[in-house]
Amino acid sequence: MGSLVQLRKTRAPKPEWLKVRMPGGGRYEHVRRTLRELGLATVCEEASCPNIGECWGSGTATVMLMGDVCTRGCRFCDVSSGMPGPLDPLEPRHLAEAVGRLGLDYLVVTSVNRDELPDGGAAHFAQAIVELRRAAPKTLVEVLTPDFQGDRGSLQMIIDAAPTVAAHNLETVERLTPRVRDRRASYKQSLEVLEFYKRGGMRTKSSIMLGLGETRSEVLQAMRDLRAVECDILTLGQYLRPTEKHLPVEEFVRPEVFAELEAIGLQLGFKFVAAGPLVRSSYKAGEFFVRNWVS
Repeated sequence: MGSLVQLRKTRAPKPEWLKVRMPGGGRYEHVRRTLRELGLATVCEEASCPNIGECWGSGTATVMLMGDVCTRGCRFCDVSSGMPGPLDPLEPRHLAEAVGRLGLDYLVVTSVNRDELPDGGAAHFAQAIVELRRAAPKTLVEVLTPDFQGDRGSLQMIIDAAPTVAAHNLETVERLTPRVRDRRASYKQSLEVLEFYKRGGMRTKSSIMLGLGETRSEVLQAMRDLRAVECDILTLGQYLRPTEKHLPVEEFVRPEVFAELEAIGLQLGFKFVAAGPLVRSSYKAGEFFVRNWVS
C-alpha cells in the first residue's frame, strides 16, 4: 500500500508485531471443548485467526453456521470450499445452548456461503438469531453475513430477526476485488448489502484487509464508500497468507499506518474504527460495542 509513512516491503519472515502466543489456558480449553461437544464450527479455527488464544481465553468466540464447507472460493480465505452437505435443522438450537453454557454476553455469528440454497441459507441464519434471543435475551448478537447474492428477501430475513449489529465485509478495495474474492462477490453488491441493512434500521459494520497490493488512495476511497452507505463500524487488519495456495502477502503494513488510518476513519464519521495488524472483523467486538453504544 502506498502508505502515510514509509513501509518496509517484505515477504518473510513476519515482522515482530505479528507474533502471537500459542493458545492455551483454562478458559480457552473450556470454550474449545464446549464447541466441540455441540458440533459447532468456528471461524476462529476455520479461518486460522491469529487472535484465537486471546478471544477464547476471555470466553468469546465467533461461531460459523451452516457447516464448514463454503460454496465460494475466495483467494484469501482458509475455509474449505466445495459442495456442502445438508443443513442441520438442530444447529440453531445447539447454538443457543452453547451460548448458555459459555455464559457469553456478546456473540458474533457468521457463516459460510451456501449459494446452492434458494435463499442462500438466510432462513436458517435468521432462525439461529431468533433462537439465541429466546434462549439468552441478555446476550447481544452481532451477525457477519454473506451477501446472499444480493437477494432483498434473504437480507430482510436477517433484519426481521433483529440482531444487535449486522455486518458484511467489503474485504478489499474495488480494483482488487475480482482477484481477491470469488467471482460471485462484487464490491458494489457488498456496499448494497450494507446499505440495505442500514435502511432496515440496523447498526452496520464492515472490514477491509491490507497488504494485498492496494494503494493508500484506494483504501481511503473504500472507507469513503462505506461511509456513503452510512456504515457505522470499520475494522482494518493485515492480510496473512493461510497457505501457499492462497494469495501472497504483498506488504506487511506497520502498526503506525493502521493508527493513522484509524484516525482518518473517525474523521470520516465512523462510530468506531479498530485498526491494527492483528485486528479481524470480530476482534473484541463486544468490548467495542459496549464502549460505544451501551455506556
